[in-house]
Amino acid sequence: MKDFDQDFVRAQFPAFNESTLEGFAHFENAGGSYACGPAITALDRFYRESKVQPYHHFAPSKRGGELMDQAKQRMAGWLNVGEDEVHFGPSTSANSYTLAHALREHLAPGDEVIVTNQDHEANIGAWRRLEKAGIVVREWCVNPATAELEIAGLEALLGERTRAVAFTHCSNVVASINPVREITDLVHRAGAIAIVDGVSFAPHGLPDVRELGADVYFFSLYKVYGPHLGVMVLSRELNDTLPHQGHFFNADKPAYRFTPAGPDHAQIAAVNGVMDYLDALHDHHFEPDESDPAERSRSVSRLLRARETELLQPLLDFIADREGTRLIGRRRADERAPTVAFSSRKHASQEIASNLAAMDIGVGAGDFYGYRLVEALGYDMNDGVVRASFVHYTSPEEIQRLIEALDTML
Repeated sequence: MKDFDQDFVRAQFPAFNESTLEGFAHFENAGGSYACGPAITALDRFYRESKVQPYHHFAPSKRGGELMDQAKQRMAGWLNVGEDEVHFGPSTSANSYTLAHALREHLAPGDEVIVTNQDHEANIGAWRRLEKAGIVVREWCVNPATAELEIAGLEALLGERTRAVAFTHCSNVVASINPVREITDLVHRAGAIAIVDGVSFAPHGLPDVRELGADVYFFSLYKVYGPHLGVMVLSRELNDTLPHQGHFFNADKPAYRFTPAGPDHAQIAAVNGVMDYLDALHDHHFEPDESDPAERSRSVSRLLRARETELLQPLLDFIADREGTRLIGRRRADERAPTVAFSSRKHASQEIASNLAAMDIGVGAGDFYGYRLVEALGYDMNDGVVRASFVHYTSPEEIQRLIEALDTML
């Protein structure tokens, strides 16, 4: 493996050559990353060459369908799942609501679903609505002192009527990487399905979903350098078991059972651009003849993880050591994603974000759709917390610039 090549990476993102963004430091990547050049090119090309109804016999239609199929095949390879297990929807929230409708028909009154209060609302609200159908919803709560989910808390909730457990791979506020395989094994021993929200994890390296043992795995491509799509990995077994949510004449077609309204064809084709970028990232840093896409995915994940961990530790140390500042989550960079939420006793979160914006540094402030978590941690919901989030294309100079700005301000 070569050392991480920052110049190569940043050259793949047009934002770093965009005059209107000159001097701006993007630290709200957890809300949406920059799109990579190949994804932008693929989107533009589809709209120019293949923006017709796909899968007919005439040339632009046939080519459009081929590009869409190719995107699904390539994504499946990197996730180590079957092509028929990958579903593209308008967003993760839309995908979770579609699946919840299926569960509403499948489960019986008195059956139980477990949710957490650490998740984004997309992996809570859809399941909580099942209460209207008589489903019992139980909450796996974080330890308010640490903001962490503890395995003992889940074990206490699992029972004979537990049918599903929804939890996050990595909170978009706490950022600790939860032990997904340990949790899915526990859930399966209880006879339930495991629904995992990977939105905040996937930008830092696509996961091996098969190894994780998730029955359902969600993530959002607009946070993984691509278009505004939600990806839902749904196991074949669960696809076969749950009632279909699409048109009646598609009930026997696995790819159509949980996409009642197909997302933008061009955006699906643009997923090829995301895969082109990830392949280029691999081939620039590793032996290009590594052909197995799952192995390529693992190699790139290790590369990104090492880079982000190196950048993250100084920022964690600064915030954790700063008097009057509360870091949410763990202090060790190798135990979390590079999403850093914090608060100050002296300054409102909105004030900090506003002052940083005046310095051309973009961070977020609020609850980030983790409303239940931020509330459980005792924050003013009108102010929330500050969140500085980055990915592998962030430079050490940008990290230092953020630290120096916070040092002056706090």
